[in-house]
Amino acid sequence: MPKTLTASIPPLLELKEVTVIRGDSATRPALDGVSLRIEAGEHVCILGPNGCGKSTLIKTITRECYPLAGDGSYISILGRERWNIFELRSLLGIVSPDLLASCTTDATGRDVVLSGFFSSTRIFPHHHPDPEHLARATATLARLGVAHLADRAVSEMSSGEAKRTLIARALVHDPQTLLFDEPSNALDIAAQLQLRDTMRQLAQGGLGILLVTHHVAEIIPEIERVVMLREGRILADGTKQGILTAEKLSSLFGVSVRLGQHDGYFHLY
Repeated sequence: MPKTLTASIPPLLELKEVTVIRGDSATRPALDGVSLRIEAGEHVCILGPNGCGKSTLIKTITRECYPLAGDGSYISILGRERWNIFELRSLLGIVSPDLLASCTTDATGRDVVLSGFFSSTRIFPHHHPDPEHLARATATLARLGVAHLADRAVSEMSSGEAKRTLIARALVHDPQTLLFDEPSNALDIAAQLQLRDTMRQLAQGGLGILLVTHHVAEIIPEIERVVMLREGRILADGTKQGILTAEKLSSLFGVSVRLGQHDGYFHLY
């Protein structure tokens, strides 16, 4: 994208000295003085061990968590400091373990995808999908190759099928950016490979991708930038080739690792 056009588009995320505390008895902030800017349309991975603050960062973007007010602290999402959360979530596609847990009901695949229009996890009595909603839900399920899941209850789907249904939910309202929070959790190898292929296709199609993970092997080749997060603070931020080194990864995870690379993917051993 030309620089003149990029400069006119507000960033997906701009944080300055942001601190988030979760729980009354938290021993340390989930995010501790984080400053971070992610441009609209960027493909970025937030990488770190469990408990480092990755999911809190996602929840801060989606306004499920709020930072402490403080001098010099600032947060802007898509160029705005204040949002109606339903309006904001209509611009973001979210795939997270929390959503998957909320969908383990008798809701069908079609219901789950339609719920993306209402920022819910299923269709409730006060929701009234119109014919356009139904057509877009059908088309999105077909786009992801899961049209056959439209009438199947989520509780009867495999984990891979449920995850693809969630991706359809995230895509149905044509978001500007997709947020993937630990997307391969509970998936078998075949489902993981399918998920990576889907993420690659979406990235190549022009959607911004923000991947939050502790699995280096989940970082698709289209992701150009990696941000390392540890104990609520940014440990490193830069190009994938510069950040994904055995030395930096050993420091991030607190254990000696070796690093391999094949077909654009990195692997630890």
